[in-house]
Amino acid sequence: GSTTYVVDASRAVGVVAGLLSETDKAKNEAATRDEYIRIREQFARGQEVKARAALPVARANRFRPDPQTPRPSRPSFLGVRAFDSWDLQDLADHIDWTPFFASWELIGRYPLILEDEIVGGAAKDLFKDAQAMLKQIVEERWFTARGVVGFWPANARGDDIVVWTDDSRTEEAARFHGLRQQIAKTNGKPNLCLSDFVAEDGEDWLGAFAVTAGHGELEIAKRFKDAGDDYSAIMATALADRLAEAFAERLHKEVRTQLWGHAPDEATTVQELIEEKYQGIRPAPGYPAQPDHTEKATLFRLLSAEANAGMHLTESFAMTPPASVSGLYFGHADSHYFGVGKIDRDQIEDYAAR
Repeated sequence: GSTTYVVDASRAVGVVAGLLSETDKAKNEAATRDEYIRIREQFARGQEVKARAALPVARANRFRPDPQTPRPSRPSFLGVRAFDSWDLQDLADHIDWTPFFASWELIGRYPLILEDEIVGGAAKDLFKDAQAMLKQIVEERWFTARGVVGFWPANARGDDIVVWTDDSRTEEAARFHGLRQQIAKTNGKPNLCLSDFVAEDGEDWLGAFAVTAGHGELEIAKRFKDAGDDYSAIMATALADRLAEAFAERLHKEVRTQLWGHAPDEATTVQELIEEKYQGIRPAPGYPAQPDHTEKATLFRLLSAEANAGMHLTESFAMTPPASVSGLYFGHADSHYFGVGKIDRDQIEDYAAR
């Protein structure tokens, strides 16, 4: 069979639908083959022109937070806390609809996409169907939203982050391994690694989470498929994905304002949450700031995600139920998202040894 890379999980629904289509499958596979040839050629050209710094040089050029910027406050508790059934209506109110339309190959920002001259009509019809099904999901409780959050004392050790068992900071509970940017930087820009956002000495903290809105998702999708209604099966899956992402966003706000409490006075609107207008980040293994999916194993072990949220990892470190999100919480005011990008053999060997 064919293998198709999807740049974002929200796009998977439309891609799978195209691969399952008897009329569009051959066309989509041919387009993918042509695109992969172009990407390989582009990658080869990039290897020749991009200068990279040796790992010691990149580490010497690490990001150093402003010493005048206060460190995050102590979390309201240490250890983990589970949520067995988060209110689905609360999650529905926090959905970012733009990726939902993208998953159906309708590109445009919500709500402007509904008035788009080209795709506006299709977007309106799709949105109407989505709202009708979402109402059923909430009222009939098709899905169960479960999650777990945790906080621990933590300190940076080189490119790694050590998570301590308690306030004595003498026994490791876990260690998250980081990767550092190696692209040669100019104009004083640093070579970033996630460990840069955690203090090497003294009191600092790290949070983690795993959430899912997917308990019940596969059963609902199967019910529709068995009835020959592939459209509704795909719609249910797409909405479960959106609810899971909304859960991650909603829980992060709860973390900033109460559970960790490093931004207790935050009063963000849903749109401001979508635009990430708040202090702190929640990067995830497998994403640009830490591309290594295997770090999820450490994350899930720390959180006891299987026992606390009914979430598992496959042998390839995909999360199940499929509509799931997990990651780390950084509370420092200077923390921000970035992409590691390409790294050289010296870092690959160093990372493997660690």
